[in-house]
Amino acid sequence: MGVSRTRVALMGATGSIGTQTIEVLRREPDRFELVALSAGRRIEELAALVNEFGVRRVGVNEDGDRRRLTALVANDVDVVVGERGLRELCADVDVVVNAVMGFAGLPVTLATLEAGARLALANKESLIAAAPVVAHARATPGAQILPVDSEHCAIHQCLAGSSDVGHPDVSRLLLTASGGPFRGWSRTQLSRASKRDALAHPTWRMGPKITIDSSTLMNKGLEVLEASALFGIEVERIDVVVHPQSIVHSMVEYVDGAVLAQLSRPDMRLAIAYCLGAPERMAHHWGRLDFTTSLRLDFEPPDRDAFPALDLAYAAARRGGAAAAWLSAANEVCVDAFLEERIGWSDIVDLVSRTMDDYVDDPLVDLDAVVENDAMARRITHANLPQ
Repeated sequence: MGVSRTRVALMGATGSIGTQTIEVLRREPDRFELVALSAGRRIEELAALVNEFGVRRVGVNEDGDRRRLTALVANDVDVVVGERGLRELCADVDVVVNAVMGFAGLPVTLATLEAGARLALANKESLIAAAPVVAHARATPGAQILPVDSEHCAIHQCLAGSSDVGHPDVSRLLLTASGGPFRGWSRTQLSRASKRDALAHPTWRMGPKITIDSSTLMNKGLEVLEASALFGIEVERIDVVVHPQSIVHSMVEYVDGAVLAQLSRPDMRLAIAYCLGAPERMAHHWGRLDFTTSLRLDFEPPDRDAFPALDLAYAAARRGGAAAAWLSAANEVCVDAFLEERIGWSDIVDLVSRTMDDYVDDPLVDLDAVVENDAMARRITHANLPQ
């Protein structure tokens, strides 16, 4: 009798993380069974995946997408529209990969954890915006979060020898940042940064939103908040260090001064495979380093004057409550506006900061409060955009 395969649901299948997850699944047809998919666009690509993997449960955004998908697939499929049916997509699976972009990924995060399944989380915004609500869902028996972000995946591995609650033996977490395409740029140079410049990431292949966040260092600020929520470590024990080679993906410093680090070439398939297969590892050598050749590792502090997004994130963490939700929502609106070339690169963080000036403390007690705060922050940010 053969070993049963791990049942996987992939939410956000046609984005950067989704397509790389598909690459991992193709390598391991005897280990994994893809049983559910969702995508917000690129219906032709979604249909091709449904046909390739024989998927029976699919989620799309609109009724029109459902009709298009049904016409393109070879077999009968159960297609759900919008948030309705998310629990069905996440039911009877072992792992859900949440690769949905932005706040829209929150329902996937909650549905997975409340179903008592493993969540391979590539959607940091949902955890950041709704940390107390997610923490409640995370207490469901069987629920587990494994982080797909390379930095948090590295920390997860480096914390393997630490105590579970509060990590009192940990002095600090060190999140590494490539520095993005603008490392070393002055404020004057940054004022002339173009969309093309911002999308030219030096080491990682990512979607446009996270690539822009990397250019402002907002991505690293959001990762500080995510790390605090994931590992139960206050932000005062989380530091950021710029490491342009993107070889050391993050580090954990213990109270005795020992530092554990995870190293590999930058390849998201390594983190994805780790989250899908844990505690087993797959022998595909994604990210494998050649130590017979010279290897340079440089580290430097981030330029907080040129990249104030980092301090905005720490300030949101100190405010607590819904402050992180406001930060994430305002940033999403501003990045979209930049990608649409409605604002300049330097305007992104300036406008986020203006929105945060209007934040009034809210303890964020339930999901309704999360949604209300997210909507309010978006309204204020949209109002501040040039018309």
